[in-house]
Amino acid sequence: CLSPQGAVKRQALYACSTCTPPGAEPAGICLACSYECHGTHRLFELYTKRNFRCDCGNSKFKNLQCKLLPEKSKVNSGNKYNDNFYGLYCTCKRPYPDPEDEIPDEMIQCIVCEDWFHGRHLGAVPPESGDFHEMVCQACMKRCHFLWAYAPQLAGKEIPPLTKANALEDEGIVLKVEESEEQKKEIKKESGVEHHDTKEEKQLEQFNEPSTSSGSSFLNTLILIQVVTKSEEPVCKLKELQSKPFVKKDTATFWPSNWRSKLCTCEDCSKMYSELEVQFLTDECDTVLAYENKGTSDQETERRDPLMDTLNSMNRVQQVELICEYNDLKTELTDYLRRFADEGTVVKREDIQHFFEEFQSRKRRRTNRMQYYCS
Repeated sequence: CLSPQGAVKRQALYACSTCTPPGAEPAGICLACSYECHGTHRLFELYTKRNFRCDCGNSKFKNLQCKLLPEKSKVNSGNKYNDNFYGLYCTCKRPYPDPEDEIPDEMIQCIVCEDWFHGRHLGAVPPESGDFHEMVCQACMKRCHFLWAYAPQLAGKEIPPLTKANALEDEGIVLKVEESEEQKKEIKKESGVEHHDTKEEKQLEQFNEPSTSSGSSFLNTLILIQVVTKSEEPVCKLKELQSKPFVKKDTATFWPSNWRSKLCTCEDCSKMYSELEVQFLTDECDTVLAYENKGTSDQETERRDPLMDTLNSMNRVQQVELICEYNDLKTELTDYLRRFADEGTVVKREDIQHFFEEFQSRKRRRTNRMQYYCS
């Protein structure tokens, strides 16, 4: 149970209708407690929720003590609950799967309130391709009305990958490319437009002509790249978007994978996020995808054999030596422990310590007797 860690950033949760039926206080339990303390109970899977601390065995459970951590806080005041904890979802407040619902429909989780909604109850049709990463429901769009300013550019659209030029622009740097007059002439000639210089233009060219032919050739072919930094004052992306026309709708919105990185993080916007309790919107690690990827990575780490990892890092000779040493240790330790099993005596710490001292001593004697030759 992760209760000692406090409110976990994101974890899989369950609700136990056996211990906390409708009418009782809502409570959530972690995955470990769902196995250990509620294995035979009727559970509702809540998928994942953020900033939650396991309630198992606290004051909300009248006749149950947590088997993993009997001593827990009576109440977790930071936890947030909704109808999901009673097995009800969406604006229709129905269970899932719903035995009375004959319309095939998928459930989509809102990333703000973390409730689950039928696709047909969102006020907007989800993209047919399913090519969206996160959804914000109608009610949360009303509460977080600033998102409507971002919606025309981000919601329901794929955001182009971050390029070097885009990155510089986001950091307040603009690249300006200036072409020489000769290059402009070449472009116009290639496009079939004849260029006629005026008298003033010719005089200006003569006036600006460098004193050397090599310098003139160089300047005529040079592309000037000017790096101009914008004002040092931070620019609020949200205010820029709000200055443009946008429409507020009474619908949910669907967002692509990297849309959170486009939200403004200036001081005013950060304060607004805090007041609305949605600071997590600018955290890329808050996403369910990040949580799933972390779980996959952890599982791969657990499945790895430390011995095999060590072997893979060695050359052929070292691998053979290590395997031989391992087999010797395994054989001698098995024979040593068998004596205790045959006699029915308990293996003590001193016995194990004595074995390894003898094993190291025998290993040194074998090493000292070895002869090394150079060919």
